[in-house]
Amino acid sequence: MTEEKRRSSFDDRGLRDTLAELQEEVRALYLGDAVPWVLGYSGGKDSTATLQLVWTAIAELPPAQRTKPIHVISTDTLVENPIVAAWVSRSLETMRTAAESAGIPIVPHRLTPAVEDTFWVNLIGRGYPSPRPKFRWCTERLKIKPSNTFISQVVRESGECILVLGIRKTESQARARSMERAEKNRVRDRLSPNASLPNSLIYSPIESWTNDDVWMFLMQVGNPWGYPNKDLLTMYQGASADGECPLVVDNTTPSCGDSRFGCWVCTLVERDKSMHAMIQNDEEKEWMLPLLELRNALDEDDRDKRDFRRMNGLVQLFHRRPIPGPYTQAAREDWLRRLLETQRWVRENGPEHVRDIELVSIAELQEIRRMWVVEKHEIEDNLPRIYVAAMGEDYPGASLDDNPLFGAEEMALLRQACDGDTLRFELARELLHVEHRHRSMARRAGLYGDLEAAIRRHFYTSEEDATARALSKHDALERIEKALNEKDATELQMSLLPATWPRASDPKDLS
Repeated sequence: MTEEKRRSSFDDRGLRDTLAELQEEVRALYLGDAVPWVLGYSGGKDSTATLQLVWTAIAELPPAQRTKPIHVISTDTLVENPIVAAWVSRSLETMRTAAESAGIPIVPHRLTPAVEDTFWVNLIGRGYPSPRPKFRWCTERLKIKPSNTFISQVVRESGECILVLGIRKTESQARARSMERAEKNRVRDRLSPNASLPNSLIYSPIESWTNDDVWMFLMQVGNPWGYPNKDLLTMYQGASADGECPLVVDNTTPSCGDSRFGCWVCTLVERDKSMHAMIQNDEEKEWMLPLLELRNALDEDDRDKRDFRRMNGLVQLFHRRPIPGPYTQAAREDWLRRLLETQRWVRENGPEHVRDIELVSIAELQEIRRMWVVEKHEIEDNLPRIYVAAMGEDYPGASLDDNPLFGAEEMALLRQACDGDTLRFELARELLHVEHRHRSMARRAGLYGDLEAAIRRHFYTSEEDATARALSKHDALERIEKALNEKDATELQMSLLPATWPRASDPKDLS
């Protein structure tokens, strides 16, 4: 970062005149057309500064000109840092009331991922391993999809939209390069095309501000919806000196785990600095320690917790070893148990304002249960029993329509009949479930295909057997490929011979 880029945006004209010029720019852009605005709000300093700037600019317009909606969207991944999540939720409610009272066309929206896309449904339900840089399955599902779905809906209804973001060039070198590339196709100052969302433009009013500029503005200009910025500063001071978690609309946005406030389960970084600092700096936040411990457990080497088969049941090799697949049934049940025990501990031992905390919702539990029973054929239906044991109360979810209702006694007999062999038990269980599901169908089309697929997934006697079979197949394919390559090379040599030379059906005849 050069010295020029570190200069304050307020050096030349001062804070007041610079803000007046920016607010005039905001009003001119707002009145220039009927295109609705969507403003990304995370509750952090940059998005708060951007929203304040827009709010104060629009507030100076006559009521008759405040006709265009400004949608303020905040994406809650449902695994956000609880302190920040509570802050943002209260801020949105305060904002809604203040906007309605002042006649400002700002409409807050709290966005969440679809239940099938949530973190715990994917990790505990589907068995996805905790996210890693090379398998970052969380960002698309938890952040990008909710934001882009909302923005796309606005575009469908209005034809286009303007996305207002608190992005700044001084956030990082990667951010600066990305913004500079977008500048080449700008429609006008600070208004760039959005490469990931057609028919939308990105407006970045504080793009040239430094970190100090943002705090200067927030400390000297009052929050127009009545949410104290000094409390925001206090929250930042309680954590490490990183950036905030931005609104994520594409895969180029840095992980929230690299920023100050991200998901408390994030394993994309070595250490959750913000939560650790909050616990260390404030004894009133020590109730989050079990969350930090669970997050650290997710970050451990998990190869022993994962199946040797991939999600589709196939065995794939890397350096002649099976690539680990999803979490096993035992591992998934253990993660659920630990999550619920953490939730219960916080409710019983945390301060009053977290006594009803919901680390995993009933809707998520129902989807996890459905996946276990219907998709993974785990017809024991263990989730309600795990819930009762961990939470000390009855499971509040509804019963499953697809539940074959095999009791614990029947499942114990089945396991006994399989001599306790896990793979044999899984095969027998799935075959029974497949047959049961097809029994109620008028046409049992697909039954034999489903039975064959079950046998293909479970016919191995052990991981060693599966590895040996995969290696045998791999080596056979290599031999075939080598033979084909040698044949192709021979045919190529034959084709290069002069036309007057004799030909032979067998290359040995030419020797």
